[in-house]
Amino acid sequence: MVDIASRAWNHKWKIDPIVRSLIDTDFYKLLMCQSIFRNKPDTQVTFSLINRSKHIPLADLIDEGELREQLDHVRSLSLSRGESTWLRGNTFYGKRQMFRPDFMEWFEGLRLPPYHLERVGDQYELTFEGKWHEVMLWEIPALAILMELRGRAVLNTMGKFELQVLYARAMTRVWEKIETLREIPDLSIADFGTRRRHSYLWQDWCVQAMSEGLGNAFTGTSNCKIAMSREVEAIGTNAHELPMVYAALAKTDEALFQAPYDVLQDWHDEHEGNLRIILPDTYGTKGFLDNAPDWLAGWTGIRIDSGDPATAAQIALDWWKARGEDPRDKRVIFSDGLDVDKIKTLQEQFADKVNVSFGWGTLLTNDFRNLVPNDALAPFSLVCKAVEANGRPTVKLSDNPNKAMGPETEIARYKRVFGVGDQIAEEVVV
Repeated sequence: MVDIASRAWNHKWKIDPIVRSLIDTDFYKLLMCQSIFRNKPDTQVTFSLINRSKHIPLADLIDEGELREQLDHVRSLSLSRGESTWLRGNTFYGKRQMFRPDFMEWFEGLRLPPYHLERVGDQYELTFEGKWHEVMLWEIPALAILMELRGRAVLNTMGKFELQVLYARAMTRVWEKIETLREIPDLSIADFGTRRRHSYLWQDWCVQAMSEGLGNAFTGTSNCKIAMSREVEAIGTNAHELPMVYAALAKTDEALFQAPYDVLQDWHDEHEGNLRIILPDTYGTKGFLDNAPDWLAGWTGIRIDSGDPATAAQIALDWWKARGEDPRDKRVIFSDGLDVDKIKTLQEQFADKVNVSFGWGTLLTNDFRNLVPNDALAPFSLVCKAVEANGRPTVKLSDNPNKAMGPETEIARYKRVFGVGDQIAEEVVV
């Protein structure tokens, strides 16, 4: 096992790559990429970095030259033979050859497209423009690079023994969380922490700790590279990116209203009935479910990713019952702002009503809160979103208005089209 503190202390190399592989990314990005490659190959999309935590002055903390070095390194990466073999031949969710030969041939020849980086005040403007299925693969590495460079800026001021003690305390914290999770009956939990991790090595350590500490209750990781190297399941389905871009492409209000369901029809056709998890909150969970076609009620489950999780889960249970489905045969995946106490509470509340799973993110792979002076390693809310598609702005409403994004006029239009009324603002927990 790598001594992470010694690695943080050792600065002998010219560049210590943060992203080591094109599959150092979330599994759902590759699944969505294949669907987009097939269904929307000519769509032009712009992704942009959005720092929701404005009090973190990224441009003051991170050297622009070092940031460019890391981004340029990612552009030099291509699939290794072993990575290609794993993607082509491994079984994912019980299905062999999840990735089609035509997609794999394209992916094996891919180099990520150029980026645009500019300092604006104390923040960075970082954008990626091009074909959707190419630029979308920048999202996770860009976030991982910025999160880790911010962490390195703090670590670089610390001595060798300080670093040893810091990581010992952080490891103890993770293990104490695992010991608490051990006591939860019928727990099913995966690592979803790639995008806002402290570092690659730290995420890798957390996955190994979860695997040893929780046994079969730990179902896998969203990170493909770690899943391959640690021989655990790669976990993931789809994200808000799909309905956001499909909606932006819609030219009428009627087409806009239909767009989130078109996404899932294409998803169903792409995966031949597998990976049938609905993410309903992009434009409001209740409205999405109330107007959903009957065939969606037969899908496997729902992922909860904004708003009050218990409220959203209950909406899903009521919807299944109203459509003649038994919720006990379904799955609810909680994935927003989780930590041990919330996981325990939600498991107790819903375990006898539905199959419960958790995708645990930032507070698994980046919980260094209060471990250094001024809380300088506290996680923060950084995202990289599709902001434009074929020249039209994207919009996200969410069940939490604090996560809404897009031009105000378009937000108002989307609220009208999707019938979104008053919402309760929730603190955005990373």
